This record gives sequence, structure tokens and C-alpha cells, in this order.
Amino acid sequence: MAAVVNDSAVHVPAAALRPFVASWTGYRQAGDRPAVHRGLPSPFLTLIFTLDDPLVIAAHPDPRQPPGTFQTLVGGLHTSPALIAYDGRQSGVQLAVTPLGARVLLNLQAGELAGLDVHGSDVLGALAGQVQDRLREASGWPERFAFLERWLAGRVRRADERAGISAEVGQVWRRLMHSGGTVPVSELVAETGWSDRYLRRRFRLETGLGPKEAARVIRFDRARRRLQQRAHAGEPLGLADLAAAAGYFDQAHLNREFRELAGCAPTTWLADEFPDVQATPPGPPAN
Repeated sequence: MAAVVNDSAVHVPAAALRPFVASWTGYRQAGDRPAVHRGLPSPFLTLIFTLDDPLVIAAHPDPRQPPGTFQTLVGGLHTSPALIAYDGRQSGVQLAVTPLGARVLLNLQAGELAGLDVHGSDVLGALAGQVQDRLREASGWPERFAFLERWLAGRVRRADERAGISAEVGQVWRRLMHSGGTVPVSELVAETGWSDRYLRRRFRLETGLGPKEAARVIRFDRARRRLQQRAHAGEPLGLADLAAAAGYFDQAHLNREFRELAGCAPTTWLADEFPDVQATPPGPPAN
């Protein structure tokens, strides 16, 4: 039996890069059982450089896209899961790119990628393969991450200062992120001075989601991360308490959102994605 490898590292970039890339994760797994991984909706675009085997997408968020194999991948914001076929081996570096970062780092509006997964070369051209080669040649995560810091800083320096999203959309996005997706959209409309229709149109064009969709994805992302943290810590899942903290009306609302955005119930997602985590059964809400 092949040895089990489960190696990963997370990096938060320098402060100057964080408006464009929230973080990136290096991962290498081998010797595990084949499975299907859900790529869940989140507030970030995805940029992946594989290190060994290609990434196999069995189903995209947009069902009109046929399954595909990717050496490098750029994925836009979406409201349904991607299904990634995993044969027991995978390795790569995944970057969480903000909508602002899409213009600065990828040279396109995030709205152009809404619901889509595309080859990195379709966006970055030959540069996608060049970056992948540098990451493959590096001796380990510290060297890979140091290279990404330099490369991304160079992209930011060379970007036109007008390349980002509009000030109004940027402010709405920051308000949504800071509030965890709970600030009322009517309040955001009043703050911009735009009409509701114009804000919805500009926000979707520049980010790939409407303001209400973005708030929904942000709330969901915060809830599922807290759920994962509790499970890894061996704490009671406390779904009712978690739902309230994330801005949901009740646990039933959280369960519905999981079924619609992840394609399954919260506990099913945990069991499928983290089978080795011994999560305690849901307990009463914490005091």
C-alpha cells in the first residue's frame, strides 16, 4: 500500500497584496482513497497551479460547461458547487483572489468569469505555464510562497492605477465582507447614491454576483468555515448557534443554504470532505 501523504501550508501575503489576494494554500496529498471534492461558493475567485497531476473537474458550477482537465485553472465567483474528481493524489497551490485582484492580477473584470472555470492560459497566456514551472522547480513551500510574493507584487506595480473596480463597488464589497454578508442591501444603495438597479448592474459586472448573491455567499462561507473549525477542534457543532452567529434566521435556514450552495446538508459535507475529523454530534447552543 502506498504511503499516505498529507502535506499543506497556508500563507497570508504581505499587507500590500491583501486587497488583491487574501491568501494561498499549498497542498500535496497521496495514498488516500478516491473521492469527489466539492468546490464551494466563496467570496474569492480561484487561481490554481497544479504541481503534479492535473485537476479534473467532473462538474462545473455552470452545468453547461463540460467536464475538463486543467493544469492551471481560474474560476470565477459562483453560487453552486464544482465537483472535483480526486483519485487519491493531488498537489498544487491555490490562491484566493478578490474581485479587485481580478482586474489587477488577471487583467479582466471578475464579472467576465462569473460561474466559469477556465484554463489559466486562457487568462494569463504563456505566463500561466511559466509560473507553474517555477512553482514545480521550487524546493518547498517557503520557496514557492516567496516566489509568489515577488510575482504578485510585480503584477501590482505594473497595473494601471485605474485597473481596479470602481470606488462605489469596492466600498460595497468591503462593507459586505466586514459585516459577514449581513448589512442590508438597501443601506448599501443609500451609501452609494446610486439607484438599486444601477448598483445591481455595476456590482454584477465588476464582481460576477449581484449584491444579494454576494451577501449570501459571504454568509455561507463564514458559516462553513466556522463549522469546519469546530469539527477539527472536536467541539459540538452547535448548528443552531452557528446559524444565528452567521446571520441566518434559524438552523433550518442554514440547512437550506447548505443544500442549495453545497449540494448537501452541513453534516454530510463534513463527513465527505473531512472523513478523519471526529466531530461531536450537534449540541445545544453555546451560552
